[in-house]
Amino acid sequence: MHFHDDSLYPENQQKLVIQAAPYGPEWLPGDADDLPMTMDEHVQAAVDCYNAGATVLHIHVRELDGHGSKRLSMFNELMGRLREAVPDMVLQIGGSISFAPEDEGGDAQWLSYDTRHMLAEVSPAPDQVTIAINTNQMNIVEIFDDADIEGTSIAKPGYYKAYRDMVVEAGPEFYLEHLKRLRANGIQPHFQLANLSQLETVERLIRKGEYHGPLVLNYVAIGGGFAGRHPADLVEFIRRVPDGAVLTIEASMRAVAPMNAVGIALGAHVRVGNEDNLWSRKGERMSSVQQVEQMVRIADAVGREVASGPEAREIYRLGEWYEGTDETLAQLGMVPNRRPGQRGSMLRPVATEGKN
Repeated sequence: MHFHDDSLYPENQQKLVIQAAPYGPEWLPGDADDLPMTMDEHVQAAVDCYNAGATVLHIHVRELDGHGSKRLSMFNELMGRLREAVPDMVLQIGGSISFAPEDEGGDAQWLSYDTRHMLAEVSPAPDQVTIAINTNQMNIVEIFDDADIEGTSIAKPGYYKAYRDMVVEAGPEFYLEHLKRLRANGIQPHFQLANLSQLETVERLIRKGEYHGPLVLNYVAIGGGFAGRHPADLVEFIRRVPDGAVLTIEASMRAVAPMNAVGIALGAHVRVGNEDNLWSRKGERMSSVQQVEQMVRIADAVGREVASGPEAREIYRLGEWYEGTDETLAQLGMVPNRRPGQRGSMLRPVATEGKN
């Protein structure tokens, strides 16, 4: 993204979109005080996060036994209820469905391609489904401190090993088909990107005509094969994102607030919730709602307004699709593809009518 001299003035930035992820699929009952169990609790978590200032909801579903649900009927039921309870929220289903192991010593893994493709068939349809690009290690515990997981199920050796060894399976066979199915059902993909090489893959998809739509993405700084917490990497990622993209910062544990504070100052958006973090100050628990409220306070401190639900939908360009590669590149503020025989740097086209 290009930064003008006045780009850090909050009145020139988009209003802040806050994503809430309050369903913590990696945790078991007792790991967090605010884990929803019943369907009513799932809905109430959404209402509470919305009332606190969140306008995007990252969705997973939990069975009554505490494990993440893999039943699409549960997603259908929750989506129907959320459409009534929080009609202005952007509803975003997590594309892994549930990566938690069934028991200690089991594997933590993303579900099969066929199962994940079924998210395009959820009814009522979500606004977004998150999508991973390229198979990648996802060792979520690599940069955890012992204190981060003390007293939780992940501190048990079997669960710890499961999350240490987790891999995101998301090769071209998956993401090319998934993008087609989401487009066919009017569902916007929300790209979850681990590093610059994945961002480059997305750009190639756009330039080759495989994706024609808004570029809405998360920079996922959770370590273990994904981006880490080095601020230079964060700033470089922001610099490399196309001007017309929408970027949200996602981190883990007590790095969530400082990483998001940088993102807020630079005009990006933020994600919080018990899926990412359980803590405020060291040793002090923090609920998903409290994390949303913290982002509102940080935004207020630098003078940046928080987006309403309808404003978040406009910022995300929900419902927009483009006719072809040239239009997509133009809408995203990217230079056009090179034409045969064309030399030098690519420039955006300018109107020349009426000029000598």
